[in-house]
Amino acid sequence: MTKISIIDYGVGNLFSMGNALRKTGAQVDIVKTREEILAADGVVLPGVGNFGAAALKIYPLAEALREAAGNGVPLLGSCLGMQLMFEQSEEAEGEGLGLLQGWIREFKGELKTPHMGWNTLNATRSSPLLEGIPDGSYFYFVHSYYPDPVNKEDSLAETIYGERFTSIVERGNVYGCQFHPEKSGKAGAVLLSNFVGLVRR
Repeated sequence: MTKISIIDYGVGNLFSMGNALRKTGAQVDIVKTREEILAADGVVLPGVGNFGAAALKIYPLAEALREAAGNGVPLLGSCLGMQLMFEQSEEAEGEGLGLLQGWIREFKGELKTPHMGWNTLNATRSSPLLEGIPDGSYFYFVHSYYPDPVNKEDSLAETIYGERFTSIVERGNVYGCQFHPEKSGKAGAVLLSNFVGLVRR
């Protein structure tokens, strides 16, 4: 059975994510150690809260996550977990994992933040992660910051909230979504199932 490890570093919605992933038929473990991360077939990095605080909490596991990604293990970050895949954030000081180049930017202007609720996305290119998810599908967002990749080809889908921003990233075996797939109904369930399918390949 495919083994998906959800990283417990004190800032994630582990219960909802675990339940959503188990519905795909995968074995799901909540893990806290380097050894458990490196033994996983696929890794999920959830997260809610402040970038700086989360960067400090993930630091003891950062090298293991980089090693797993370097070994080709599929890695999916959601919301703050996705932001931590980048280098730094305008929200707070702290080092991200650096799996993707770029900054996490703050929404500017008179936009109400956080950007909370259902919004659509549109793919910028094709990917197995988005199989069966048509453009215009709705996902559930709660965030005040968004990714700004240096390499624009890392952007897999975009969403409009006052401005157009990257809402899904993909580079090799590293994937991230700014929304919460575990709270995004049928479309979110399809995305998580697609991720598990990538892990099984």
